[in-house]
Amino acid sequence: MKIWLDGGLRDADGARVSVFDHGLTVGDGVFETLKAVHGRAFALTRHLERLTTSARGMGLPAPDLDEVRDGCAAVLDANPMALGRLRITYTGGLSPLGSDRGDNGTTLVIALSETAPRPDTTAAVTVPWTRNERGALAGLKTTSYGENVVALSRARELGASEALFANTVGALCEGTGSNVFVVLDGELHTPPLSSGCLAGITRALTVTWAGAKETDLPLDVLERAEEIFLTSTLRDIQAVTRIDGRQLADRPGPVTAEAMRIFAERSAADIDPRC
Repeated sequence: MKIWLDGGLRDADGARVSVFDHGLTVGDGVFETLKAVHGRAFALTRHLERLTTSARGMGLPAPDLDEVRDGCAAVLDANPMALGRLRITYTGGLSPLGSDRGDNGTTLVIALSETAPRPDTTAAVTVPWTRNERGALAGLKTTSYGENVVALSRARELGASEALFANTVGALCEGTGSNVFVVLDGELHTPPLSSGCLAGITRALTVTWAGAKETDLPLDVLERAEEIFLTSTLRDIQAVTRIDGRQLADRPGPVTAEAMRIFAERSAADIDPRC
């Protein structure tokens, strides 16, 4: 396996990042995960725009997007596979122990692993912890993923693949690595970015392509929604058939199925959709 590390391809077994890298010691970094289909990264331009936005929000220097593109292409060419998870990680680099950032430059790692298509349906749970929609990292895709690790572990213990959060005012927000959509009276809704959720790439495409409304929703909307689905880079659109103790239909509902059809059709037609 070959990865990209700070300007060139390396053997994964021999690649090294300092134990003093700020991404390791304090989570000072941002990242993107992309779906790669037969060596082509989906929605690369949108992901790089979000990488830049997240870096700016963290106070990191803007990443060199030409290098990131070159690195993605090199890693994809070096590791052929039908379906992959392409991960771009960009950190504060070698730094002193503590929160202060060093002046040694940033670290860029691009890696790829093989993955399998997701099933059409899954189960999710709600968790008692909240997203802080007013926090410094709200809406940024950072490597500070401790909350997600804890919440996803809870979901796995309960036989689910995703955990859903409310925000500090009790509004539905997002999952640990997904955005959430609900169907109410036959209409498709998803929380707005002001809820503190990540500006998901698949979320944005689904809003545009399937005509979803961005709506402030209480967490208990999950108890009455006719349909629920999750979106993410590797899930695409995935129906939720069980939420906590509530059983929904055992297959995607009609609105979800139509959104899945539209997304599959549009994403297959354009590997780098801008709108």
